[in-house]
Amino acid sequence: MTLHVELAIPEGEIWAGSAELVIAKTLDGDIGVLSGHAPVIGILAEGSLVQIRPEGSAGSDVFAAVSGGFFSVADNNVSILARQAQLGREVDAVVARSALDDALEAAGPVSTAEEPADVRYYRALLRAAEQGS
Repeated sequence: MTLHVELAIPEGEIWAGSAELVIAKTLDGDIGVLSGHAPVIGILAEGSLVQIRPEGSAGSDVFAAVSGGFFSVADNNVSILARQAQLGREVDAVVARSALDDALEAAGPVSTAEEPADVRYYRALLRAAEQGS
């Protein structure tokens, strides 16, 4: 048995398909989901990564940067509804780095724990690009 996974943003679906494993970071901590997982609902951490292992992928996991949203599991269906999301393989690292630099400059001196959501999202984009390449 496999999981049916859907990753979507308000503008539409980013990724959908069968998967063996999904890992996401919620406000309550990291969650890993395999087939048969108990129902759960969580809030995605701002500027985090979602990792999806497509069925039969043999090591080519899909990584997506997300900017908040919700994560739910029920009856082997995983729904990831994010405010913003982008697959790592589609991230232009140069553009993301420039956006991060601009956001850091606009934010001024703040600790990592106090970074604005856009800064955390741009950092996640760069991590997803590294993982997705």
